[in-house]
Amino acid sequence: MAMMLNELIVPYKINASADVVLLGAPYDRTASYRRGCAKGPAAILLSLLHQIEPYDRWTDSVPAKSLTISYLMMSGLNRAMPHTMISRVERQYTALIRKNAFVFLLGGEHTVTLGALQALALRHPASEITVFQIDAHLDLHDTDADYRADSYGKYAHSTVMRRACDLGYKCVSVGARAYAKEEMDLAREKGISVFEWKGHKAPTPSAIVDAISTDSVYVTLDVDGIDPAYMPATGTPVQGGLEWYYTLELLREVFKKKKVVGADIVEVAPRPGDVATEYGAAQLCYSMIGFLNGSEKTSLKTGPFKGKNNGANENVLDKRRRR
Repeated sequence: MAMMLNELIVPYKINASADVVLLGAPYDRTASYRRGCAKGPAAILLSLLHQIEPYDRWTDSVPAKSLTISYLMMSGLNRAMPHTMISRVERQYTALIRKNAFVFLLGGEHTVTLGALQALALRHPASEITVFQIDAHLDLHDTDADYRADSYGKYAHSTVMRRACDLGYKCVSVGARAYAKEEMDLAREKGISVFEWKGHKAPTPSAIVDAISTDSVYVTLDVDGIDPAYMPATGTPVQGGLEWYYTLELLREVFKKKKVVGADIVEVAPRPGDVATEYGAAQLCYSMIGFLNGSEKTSLKTGPFKGKNNGANENVLDKRRRR
């Protein structure tokens, strides 16, 4: 009986009229420390199918009963170079949001987020959206050449927020505790609000959300932003991160006060004999869907941008490079 109840959460492999689509992007080609997050999307999905309770106590609701949730797992991504992978994710993401689905991206390394951001930037001005990042790192390197000999250049897991800035997004970062001085200098130069985690009393969730200047938000959650006591299976774990219940309270505040137009969970790298991280990621994913369903800001029946298209039909970063 439990198996049947849990399968209510994601009953469809793909459904043309789905309210929410979980898009799996298994990719870890640019991983610089511990690899394995290409297995993350499948592990998260498995937990959603067979372990997460349909009743979400954080919203006192059963989101899977009122929403149609489906999934699509991309294939062959890890054989692609980063720029090709990003373009593939962008195309798939675009096809889904054209059907007015809310797309929840499951990584994979953090580089996959760029496919979603490029797709959204073609639908709505990036300057009117804040990328809300929970992460142990700032990911503001320009390239990965400073820490690896076989550099992948401007598209790597450590450059994703730099590329988000290039696209025109505003950014807020929460949980940073391992970064290069040059990254923090750039954050200050770009006016990025950075909430470092230093071991003292954490700011209130409302204080963090108040730093988001736009109404629309894209949530990107690298699981290493959360303390490894809760989420240990990740490529670059850093001690001293966000506490579990604080993370949920913070996310609930974001969804309550802002219009969330997209979300992802990245950098889950499953390891033998331990399922805590993929289970935690699945719970966060399902709770965020619950927050979304109860939000007065976002309508899941019309999609994040009510189906509008600004007429753009090419890769935004490509356009910037030609200027």
